[in-house]
Amino acid sequence: MWGVEAPGRRGPKPGRSIQEIGEAAVALADREGLGAVSMKAVAQALGLTTMSLYRYVDSKDELYAVMLDIAYGPPDMSVTARGGWRGRLERWARAIAAVRLAHPWSVLIPLTEPPATPNATAWTECGLQAFAGTKLTSQQQLSSMLLVDGYVQHHIRQSLQLGFISETGESQDGGDDYPQNLAQLVDPVRFPRIVAAAREAMMDDDEDFFETELDFGLRTILDGVAELVDRTS
Repeated sequence: MWGVEAPGRRGPKPGRSIQEIGEAAVALADREGLGAVSMKAVAQALGLTTMSLYRYVDSKDELYAVMLDIAYGPPDMSVTARGGWRGRLERWARAIAAVRLAHPWSVLIPLTEPPATPNATAWTECGLQAFAGTKLTSQQQLSSMLLVDGYVQHHIRQSLQLGFISETGESQDGGDDYPQNLAQLVDPVRFPRIVAAAREAMMDDDEDFFETELDFGLRTILDGVAELVDRTS
């Protein structure tokens, strides 16, 4: 993916590219979810044998890395090139959230190490660019960016688990009845705070759980980062 030639392997010259392999895997995950992605399924989609696929990618983990790079695509660096640091970082967070929402399965990939692919690296650089002009150290910038990114990933993963979105990116009604069920089933004497929260949620006419919670989480985290930026000014 970085344009570095891999050591030569025995056998005929590959007739496919890593990009084609990754695109086939991404298309499969977009249609059927991450669980449908296997070396055998991807090979079949490309008209290859399973064993021949290993001439392109050494393992499923490597296939996942290629899939993530394709799903992310290159970032728009201008997102963090204008305005104050907070606005830049929030725009970056929303941009990468949109990318992941287009491929929700991406947050379910089990990572064994930080992705070091071209597009993932470019997204990191774009996020760090948001802190230009602040006096945060490089480590503080990276930690702050990872805090924001970690929240975005967790929120999408939680929305999947609660049934508000599906792995294929479709909106769902899952979780809509949760507050009402809690209010009806839970003993208000034993769990007064839970019941109060459930009743308040029932009165809230905002149906967009994902955006409402994303706004709250980002605002709260950015408030904390703002205190750090102020202390180092």
